[in-house]
Amino acid sequence: MSVDDDSSAEFVTYSTRSVEESHDAIATHYYDLRLEVAGPAAQFRTTLGVVDLGPLVVGEVSFGTGVRMSFGEPGVYHVAVPLEGGFGLRQGGGDTLVTGPRRALFFDPGYGIRIDDWSPDCHALTVKLDKASVLHGLEALLGRPVRRPPRFEPYIDVTRGAGRSWAQLVRWFLLDKEVPHGLLRRPLIRGRLQQALLEGLLLAADHSYRAELDGTPPPMRPAAVKRVMDAVQERPAEPYDAAWLAAIAQVSVRTLQEAFRKHVGVPPMTYVGEVRLDRVHGQLRVSAPGSTTVADVAYHWGFAHLGRFARRYRERFGESPSQTLRTPG
Repeated sequence: MSVDDDSSAEFVTYSTRSVEESHDAIATHYYDLRLEVAGPAAQFRTTLGVVDLGPLVVGEVSFGTGVRMSFGEPGVYHVAVPLEGGFGLRQGGGDTLVTGPRRALFFDPGYGIRIDDWSPDCHALTVKLDKASVLHGLEALLGRPVRRPPRFEPYIDVTRGAGRSWAQLVRWFLLDKEVPHGLLRRPLIRGRLQQALLEGLLLAADHSYRAELDGTPPPMRPAAVKRVMDAVQERPAEPYDAAWLAAIAQVSVRTLQEAFRKHVGVPPMTYVGEVRLDRVHGQLRVSAPGSTTVADVAYHWGFAHLGRFARRYRERFGESPSQTLRTPG
């Protein structure tokens, strides 16, 4: 296997004729999977280029022949954009979805994925997205906490409008490898571009919050309120109190309290609690039973009193935290 690695920019390129090496390369950046050669073995050759940004992985892949794959991983979404050829996919026990160059396919690996009929000429862009990051992006676009994760439709039209722009942005992430001192090599800009790709997906795909995103934008909130909301969304586990939040807002405690009641509908510390509850709920939904405990997750997101936390959690989501943890995501 030949590997081209630019660790500073997190670009990696693989080229191999070995099924085992192909498996290892894909598993390193995407998922542990079962990979089977379905077409002529002599034509098998994996070419994989990756930009690995942690919660966001952008890549392009081809195999040179027909293959089959199966994999599953909670806590992430995946979008495949065939540039040539196509494939069929089953998610859990659902019907087979077939895609090709005119439309991308959105799926949730947490339900178990099987890919069949990957055509020999198939060359696809492939994007893995952390669910929590997508949820945070949705909250940023809506300007409010979200109690339930979005439900996505399986297909995205990439021939026009926002879908086409988003697919072109995906390709740009890979093309930037060829640019010396490109923007993805600059950490401050890289984070903004990553956010643009995450939020762009929410504006390109059809999902349960799309109508709200396409509707009239919410009224602008004062800068002081927005500063606090942005800080809490970015670091909800910090041990905030009213004075700290007022310092972030650069106003008095009383002024911030009144501004939050008027423009958000709740006091600032209540807003902090709602954001933390959403983070706990999201993590419990995608955690495998036995991999963590409710207490560990609650403490991680800043809840010090478990009894009070459990009561607020049940009031918010209609079930106990342990029930959420035991329910498959």
